[in-house]
Amino acid sequence: MARLSGVTLKQLRALQAVARHGSLTAAGQVLSLTTPAIHTQIKGLEDAAGVRLLQRAVDGSGSELTEAGRTLLVTAERIDDALSQASANLRALAKGQAGRVTLGVVSTAKYFAPRLVKALSISHPDIDVALRVGNRTETIAGIERGAFDIAIMGRPPRVPAVQAVALGPHPHGLVAAPDDPLAGAPVQLDALFSQTFLAREEGSGTRILMSRWLDRIGDGHSYETIEMDSNETIKQAVMAGLGIAFLSLHTVTEELASGRLVELEAPGLPILRHWFMVRREDETPRPVAARLWDAIADFGPPAPQFLPPAADRMPAGEGP
Repeated sequence: MARLSGVTLKQLRALQAVARHGSLTAAGQVLSLTTPAIHTQIKGLEDAAGVRLLQRAVDGSGSELTEAGRTLLVTAERIDDALSQASANLRALAKGQAGRVTLGVVSTAKYFAPRLVKALSISHPDIDVALRVGNRTETIAGIERGAFDIAIMGRPPRVPAVQAVALGPHPHGLVAAPDDPLAGAPVQLDALFSQTFLAREEGSGTRILMSRWLDRIGDGHSYETIEMDSNETIKQAVMAGLGIAFLSLHTVTEELASGRLVELEAPGLPILRHWFMVRREDETPRPVAARLWDAIADFGPPAPQFLPPAADRMPAGEGP
């Protein structure tokens, strides 16, 4: 039977270090502890949990978490998030502020999120706003474990259940270098699927929407994809002529305006989605977070507008 009341932060941090670095030895090096000391912490944690938390890695090179270990790791990360938030709130209070609010945003939103944080700092100087950027999967994970007071993203997740407020339109389209053969005329499907698509990593909301759009118009037609880790890298690669990209048009505002990139005409594009502000439905927001929630809702659309003809828009129920 699990008896977790005696679990210590040192034990949980030892578990986190082994999970991140793959072995007791590596965990000890990161935490400035000996391997036997890490083993002792893990053993105490296993005794409290009543189950094994570590097992030998499949490749035999170190240790990995069991299913029970991964379950306890989620709790450890939530505790870390809560302690970090508490520490930040105490620092804010010491400076005479009302507290800290952590704002999580998906990677695509980083093009307007800093301006939003700046506006909030002007309108609410007594609140410390911390900005955290990640892809869709990371942002949802942060919402689930309570790492964010508020998150800004595309389609709200089904799990965890959230309250959501639409902030404004979020168009997506296909972009290419201005000298690309596809530029300047409607793109034919055969020519489109012969191209190399430069795309974000799996888990990105933009990647999910791109895959669904290509599957819909191509009826399962295969295509070549090169994965890149950021929108900035993708934009530079497109401008260099390495391929074309399906991106949020809010991420390429300046490049389209200057002519360094062009938007391609393709079936069903641009796709008009929306930005949403979300927070967990099962948690009562702190007063300081509720103030910023209302402030963000009052600011209106967060980024430049691209409003395609209604006939070209994908129905609002589709997309990631």
